[in-house]
Amino acid sequence: MSEFTHFSPDGGSRMVDVGSKAVTHRMGRAEGFLLMQPETLRLILDQKLAKGDVLEVARLAGIMATKRTANLIPLCHILPLNRADVQYSFPEVNSVRVEVCVSTEAKTGVEMEALTAVSVTCLTIYDMCKSSDRSMEIHSIRLLEKTGGRSGHFIRNPQEGTNSWLQS
Repeated sequence: MSEFTHFSPDGGSRMVDVGSKAVTHRMGRAEGFLLMQPETLRLILDQKLAKGDVLEVARLAGIMATKRTANLIPLCHILPLNRADVQYSFPEVNSVRVEVCVSTEAKTGVEMEALTAVSVTCLTIYDMCKSSDRSMEIHSIRLLEKTGGRSGHFIRNPQEGTNSWLQS
């Protein structure tokens, strides 16, 4: 079992000291899903919502969120980001899959930046579409892959956590 590095021996909160860590290439990739009415997805894809191009506004929100992660998540380090890429796919007629890839050259990873970007992208889509569909659901925000650092490469087993809820 690993120690809780965000707590001092007396139980106080602290930012992890990464001063002695090596600067390495770090990458974090995460995903999340929105489940909605098929009509809502059609409005998004056809750019028929009054608020404009939902996917591009949400993409910008996700990219901006990567740069604000340290302001949102206590004890996260401020990182100079090299890349923040938000991509969409549409696995069903009623769902949007959001995938974000973030990278940097730093002493700590960018998993939180990728996860924050997915969350904010999904929330922005929800916000822009809620007048048409208040039943939307955000699901399965999770880390898919990370590279760099002492813990090495992590990649989620594709068999883990299949998105069977998409079929319901």
